[in-house]
Amino acid sequence: MDALPPALQGEDLISTNPATGEVVGKVQVTTTDELDAMVGRAWHAYHNSGWKSLLPHRRALVLNAIADGIAAEKEALATLQMKDNGKPLAECRGMVESAIGTFRYYAGVCETIETNVTPSRGEYVSFTVLEPFGVVAAITPWNSPIMNDATKVAPALAAGNAVLLKPSEDSPLLGPELARIALKAGLPADMLQVVQGKGADIGAALVAHPGVRMVSFTGGTTTGRAIGRTCGDKLIPVALELGGKSPHVVFADANIEHAVAAVVAGIFGSAGQSCVAGSRVMIEESIYDEVLAQIVARAKTLKVLPPDAAGVEVGPLASFHHRDRVVAFVNRARQEGGRILCGGEVPTGGDYDRGAYYLPTIIDGLAYDSLTCQEEAFGPVLVAIPFKDEAELIEKGNGTAFGLACGIWTESFKKAWRIGRALEAGSVWINTYKQSVTTTPFGGFKNSGIGREKGIDGLRLYAQVKSMYFGLHENPMSVAR
Repeated sequence: MDALPPALQGEDLISTNPATGEVVGKVQVTTTDELDAMVGRAWHAYHNSGWKSLLPHRRALVLNAIADGIAAEKEALATLQMKDNGKPLAECRGMVESAIGTFRYYAGVCETIETNVTPSRGEYVSFTVLEPFGVVAAITPWNSPIMNDATKVAPALAAGNAVLLKPSEDSPLLGPELARIALKAGLPADMLQVVQGKGADIGAALVAHPGVRMVSFTGGTTTGRAIGRTCGDKLIPVALELGGKSPHVVFADANIEHAVAAVVAGIFGSAGQSCVAGSRVMIEESIYDEVLAQIVARAKTLKVLPPDAAGVEVGPLASFHHRDRVVAFVNRARQEGGRILCGGEVPTGGDYDRGAYYLPTIIDGLAYDSLTCQEEAFGPVLVAIPFKDEAELIEKGNGTAFGLACGIWTESFKKAWRIGRALEAGSVWINTYKQSVTTTPFGGFKNSGIGREKGIDGLRLYAQVKSMYFGLHENPMSVAR
């Protein structure tokens, strides 16, 4: 395998607090020689630790112990994530709780999941069992590290695999903490290891490594395509949870107060750094001006503050270079003729001068096929689009390459059903938004991904189906049968 560029050999990754610009910590970049050794140790642990053959209820005990370990360090982990990627502390606490719940859920699934006794058409009994892949790669993004790590690691371990976890180079500090807690909780050594470095370098090497038998990736669509190509060449399974440009639809018969609150929360929560952010608000023409004015008014009141400040609603973006990408996105919207109704600039003065802040931004006046309406900003940027009827809504709503999520506000059950079935999205929220639970499958249509995480399917994602037959023949088998 090709070595990493010389500048990356032994180099440290630096985590910078996006609220202050201060260094939070550092981790050492994994070299390709170290990656080879890690893959070797993972296979040795897989074959020799006893984890894959451990009875499911015994495996569940360890998963629950990992959940206990995370819970015991909840505040420290939440604070570390806040400093690592800038999300408000309350959100970080919620994400740690989500990680705890995910490990507990897959402990339950691990010891209760059932396979099938299949209908026989001969003198045999046939049934299925689930087998792990062996060594799997779990590659997670920077926006919600501890939560996304748990979403991949818990079911992969529950299925009996050894896991190589590759966190984003922009949020490298939570992965090692999870591995430490798992080891302390009783997970055999080397069943969970952390690979550190840039996705284009060590991440690509991880995906291409011949010892990796399955890859799960959450992140951008361009990277997802590259990973998919590599996995296709290797003929190994891949799960991809990618980008979105989710429509948030408001009909004239909606509860407007609730809809406005949900639209604002759906895009400006997490500073818009969420794959399911409702980044396109689509409002029925008859109420467009009225509802958009209310959304703008509410957005202007949002408290943009440091993530540990009292009352913070929108914190900094996760990094300074990502803030620069959002600035460029909004500047391009201006060039396309977009009207900036609020925000559209970097705030200045006080804490703002030290951090990667950007004001909540709302844009209208753009064609729905403009680049601004088609591409993901992954920041606090909302595009407003009117529609005159259901047919136009469906055309515009489905008129991007993405299909991750959508929201629908209407008091008509029949309308909600029609639109919910017609829009191409893996998650549909009706009179609510951005709900997500470990028990329910999650994933996207079109360029938003392949496969489903969470739920019982989230464990099956990391397992292979094996069919077994037990013969019941009373007489010897013949050649012609």
